[in-house]
Amino acid sequence: MIDSSHTHGDPVAWVRRFQTLIPAGGIVLDVACGNGRHSRFLAKLGYRICAVDRDVSGVEDLIGTAGIEVVEADLETQSWPFAGRTFDGIVVVNYLYRPLVPHLRLALADGGVLIYQTFARGNEKYGRPRNPDFLLQDGELLDMFGDGLRVVAYESGLVEGETPAVVQRLCAINRAPDAEVPPVLPLR
Repeated sequence: MIDSSHTHGDPVAWVRRFQTLIPAGGIVLDVACGNGRHSRFLAKLGYRICAVDRDVSGVEDLIGTAGIEVVEADLETQSWPFAGRTFDGIVVVNYLYRPLVPHLRLALADGGVLIYQTFARGNEKYGRPRNPDFLLQDGELLDMFGDGLRVVAYESGLVEGETPAVVQRLCAINRAPDAEVPPVLPLR
């Protein structure tokens, strides 16, 4: 049974909004999954999950759960562990390692959905990360994925709330430009 209690954190609104675009029952790669808040959320919705992180202690309880694969890998020092595999959805939240971009693009199946949200320049005023190596430049996320993927939505700016942050977020589909995009729910 998957524990999706608040102790693991709620999925970000961006993921909740666009997960409906991922093909039903598809395989979703949760990159730098941390405590698995997005893996847990998506698994409860019937997606098969591949959760990867360099430290899988936050998702130990998911090991052996049907429909969930937990992979311990340091994506910054080891080779890409998913060579030859594709995913119907890829979720990346609060993580940036630019050399992964080509791997993520190749790992997105035809019709697959990329949902990405991470920190951008200006976040240093609100908290971590402050290191410019871990902050997107203006429009950088769109530049990374906008060519070759069909961008459904892109936002950049301050997200207010309990913990304000400056982020960029993107949802894109690996689909022909003339293919119909299903409707999405508004951001809540």
